[in-house]
Amino acid sequence: MKKYNFLRCQTGFTLIEIMVVMIIISVLAALVVPRLMSRLDDAKVQEASIQIKNFETALRLYKTDNGFYPSTEQGLQALITIPSTGQIPEHYRQGGYLEKKNLPKDPWGNEYIYISPGTQGDYDIITYGADGQPDGEKYDSDITNHD
Repeated sequence: MKKYNFLRCQTGFTLIEIMVVMIIISVLAALVVPRLMSRLDDAKVQEASIQIKNFETALRLYKTDNGFYPSTEQGLQALITIPSTGQIPEHYRQGGYLEKKNLPKDPWGNEYIYISPGTQGDYDIITYGADGQPDGEKYDSDITNHD
């Protein structure tokens, strides 16, 4: 009968092997993560533009039914609940004008700004971008329905 030395039969990774793997993973992450982050920012800008277009469609339906756009005071909230102040719509669509019964925030978690009458048309819909402040560059720039 043979005796086995269990200490010799055990296998595993050495500390150096683990360190090499961790360095390789770190280098790959350093190359990939910045590219993914810029794609995420691009996706948020695209999402904001799509949400603004959805608001525009709902506002056109609102005007078709009622003959006017909601006022600045009534805001985009008028697309999901009938306004109780200002000019009250007589032919408000039951269920509102947005599929979901809540107002989405912009992709950065801020409220959209609605102004009627607008500076460049019947209304303005604005989000200030990633920084939440007027103006800015790249991902901090304003996104409007006039872009």
